[in-house]
Amino acid sequence: MRFTSTPRGARLARRLVSHRLNDWGHPYTTPVNETLTLITAELTANAVRHGHAPGRDFHVQLTLAEGTFRIEVTDTRAEKQPLTTPPAPDPTSESGRGLHLVAALADDWGVAPRLAAPGKTVWAVLRAPTGGHPHTHPAAPRPTDSVSAYGHNTESGPATSSQRRDDPGLRPGAASYGDRRR
Repeated sequence: MRFTSTPRGARLARRLVSHRLNDWGHPYTTPVNETLTLITAELTANAVRHGHAPGRDFHVQLTLAEGTFRIEVTDTRAEKQPLTTPPAPDPTSESGRGLHLVAALADDWGVAPRLAAPGKTVWAVLRAPTGGHPHTHPAAPRPTDSVSAYGHNTESGPATSSQRRDDPGLRPGAASYGDRRR
């Protein structure tokens, strides 16, 4: 899906990913949903803050193939590439940790050039649990602690799962999801 390159667009992208995961059998409070939603929040916040070009949107694609989720966030700023090994954040700084969170939570992540137009795609991969074992990461931060690697608070924290379901603007039928499973 395409989203406006605004904090609201990033927030909507995060919520739509959470809804899609719920639809695919990973309820809101499961580790897979919460982890991939946090990764999405970080990548979309970075796209808004560092990939924004006036009049240009960012794109989000979520796919599931053979038990592996892949989230891709594409923007139109090719010249602002995130480092695949982000520098250590200043311990006293309130920002600069987003890509560290992505690296800690995702099974893999990276940056690729946008092939059809100027820009880049930042992607992350998360393998779904098999055999009923939840996907967890040691010392995974809570979503309310998220701050992007570029010094941008992504938000004060996600709404509770009951708030997400009750918001009429966030129901799966309220927007086109582009149901794409690979």
